[in-house]
Amino acid sequence: MNSESRGALYGIGAYGLWGVFPLYFRLLERSGALEVVVHRVLWSLLVCAVVVAAVRGWAELRATLVVPQRVVTLGIGAVLLAVNWGVYVYAVNSGQVVEASLGYFVNPLVTVLLGVLVLRERLRPWQWAAVGVGAVAVAVLTIAYGRPPLIALTLALSFGLYGLIKNRVGASVGALTSLTTETVVLALPAAAVLAWLEVHGQGHFTQDPPWQALLLASSGVATVIPLLMFAAAARRVPLSTIGLLQYLTPVLQLLCGVLLFGEHMPPARWAGFALVWVALAVLTADTLRHASRRRAAARDLEPVGA
Repeated sequence: MNSESRGALYGIGAYGLWGVFPLYFRLLERSGALEVVVHRVLWSLLVCAVVVAAVRGWAELRATLVVPQRVVTLGIGAVLLAVNWGVYVYAVNSGQVVEASLGYFVNPLVTVLLGVLVLRERLRPWQWAAVGVGAVAVAVLTIAYGRPPLIALTLALSFGLYGLIKNRVGASVGALTSLTTETVVLALPAAAVLAWLEVHGQGHFTQDPPWQALLLASSGVATVIPLLMFAAAARRVPLSTIGLLQYLTPVLQLLCGVLLFGEHMPPARWAGFALVWVALAVLTADTLRHASRRRAAARDLEPVGA
C-alpha cells in the first residue's frame, strides 16, 4: 500500500471516529457538558504528554511555550475549541444531534466567508454562489426550526475561527504540539472548575464505578487519536482529498441523529439540509476544478528534458 492510500485510510479513520462521537458522548449523558469538557481537557493533556514523550517532542513543545505570541494565539484557539466541545456535547445530550451535524456541514462555507472577512481573500464567482445558497439554506432552516439554528451556527463559527487560528500558526507548530499547548492553557481553569464541581457534589466521576470514571478518562484518548490520524492523513494526501473526506463526519452524525436517536426531521428541515448540500456540491466542484487547473499550469511551467 502506497503512502497516499495509507493517508486516505487515516483520513477515513479520523473523520469516521468524529462522525460516531454522538454514540460516545451519549454514554456520558449523566455528566453535564461542562464536566465532560473539563475532563476532556485534563485527560487530553495527559495523553498528549505521553505521546510527546513517546515521539521525543519535548524540544518542539518547549520552543512553542517560550514564545508568548504563540501561546496567546493558541490560547485563543483553545477557548474556541472548548466552546465547540461544550456546545457539541450539549447538543448530543439534549437530543439535537441533527442540528450539530448541520454545523459541520455549514463549516466549509463559514471558512470561505471568514477568508473574505478576515483575510481579505477574493472569492471566485462559484464560491460566492455557494455562500449565497448556504445563506438561503440557513434562512429556510430558521423558518423550519422556528428559530435560528444557533447550535449549528455556534459550532460552525467556533470551529471556523479555530481553523483560522490553526492556519496562522500551522506552518510553525505541529498538530501534537499545538493541541498540547492548547490543553496546557486550559488545564488550570479546567482543574478549578472540576474541583468546584466535586466540592459542590455535582461531579460524577465516582458514580456507577468504574464505568463513569473510565468513560470520562477515555475522553483524552478519544480526543487525541483522531487528531493524530488526521495529521497523518494531511501529510500524505492532497488537500482536495481531505476536503472531500471531511463530509464523512456530518453525514455519520446525521445518520446517528435520525436513525439511531430517532430525531424528527420534517420536510422543511430536509429542504434546508438539501440546500446546504447543494452549496457544498458547488463549493467542492469549484475547488476541485481550480486545483486541477493549478496542477495543469504547474506542469506547463516545468522545464522540458533534464
